[in-house]
Amino acid sequence: MPSFGTATAAAESDGRAIVIVSGGDATSPFTTPSAACASGLAAGNTDTALRQYLLDQGHSVYTSPAMAGRGPVVDQDGFGAFGDCPITLPENMTVNSTGSIDTAGEHLARFFDHLHTAYGVDEIDIVGHSMGGLYSRAAIRVLQGLGSPIRIRSLTTIGTPWQGSYLSDYANGIIPRSDCLGDAFCEAAMDGMKAEVERLMAGSGREVNQAYLMGPDGWNEYQAGVLDQIPVTLIGGNRFTAPTGSATPNPAVWPNDGLVATSSALATDISDRVLPHRRTVTFDDTHSIFVSDANGLPWETGLTWDPRALEAVNAAIKDS
Repeated sequence: MPSFGTATAAAESDGRAIVIVSGGDATSPFTTPSAACASGLAAGNTDTALRQYLLDQGHSVYTSPAMAGRGPVVDQDGFGAFGDCPITLPENMTVNSTGSIDTAGEHLARFFDHLHTAYGVDEIDIVGHSMGGLYSRAAIRVLQGLGSPIRIRSLTTIGTPWQGSYLSDYANGIIPRSDCLGDAFCEAAMDGMKAEVERLMAGSGREVNQAYLMGPDGWNEYQAGVLDQIPVTLIGGNRFTAPTGSATPNPAVWPNDGLVATSSALATDISDRVLPHRRTVTFDDTHSIFVSDANGLPWETGLTWDPRALEAVNAAIKDS
């Protein structure tokens, strides 16, 4: 598997930067263009390959801190371990990746402001993986409401559940487990999400579903206008398809990347009122290297590790 260390790319001098935002239940360290974690994966399992690739293209890249729970980021062991990170930011700049979408947006907006005041970042291209795309949209709304001088140049979402995840749909009683059509990984993922939702009682797991996000009173409609001046590229994965010979699949479940349906990642039912400037790209990838690993697949089949997807991100930023 690839190994990524601390990168040293020349930062752009015009105040422009890329910020990578990780998703639900993720733990990711804060890194700068020249400083990253010295042991393990330099920027955690979500951000490391993407960060390195974009640095190699000459961009100034930061990764936003996220913790699966309250508090600042701490060193991690197990899958995607990292440690000896040079900078730890406080909790109020760190996304609680199990908490609510809007609270995550407030913390992320505060982090963006920190980049502005401490690093001179004036323009940001956001790359959000999974729920990181939703957190980013919430943060953009906060910045706009405050009249922030920070300009968001573009938003690229990777496997983001714009319309919710079928795992949360099941956990919150919206769809039946039988929509997995007997697929063992799908069923296990549904069971895992339900247990997590019941354990936490509130937060992302209660919100990343059709009932919360969609409809005339849904969260997405509340975001109308936020992206009016921001080009958005949506990247989805369709590695997993409905089992052969099964009943008619629910399009809110199949095909999918292991956690998010392709239709949700591509925002097929999101109106132009909410998402007026969009471009979509699809790869036969899984949601992440964690999903790839769990299915015995190479890490390069994960959306955040596939060279094709990384190039698509770079192209989206260059074309904005």
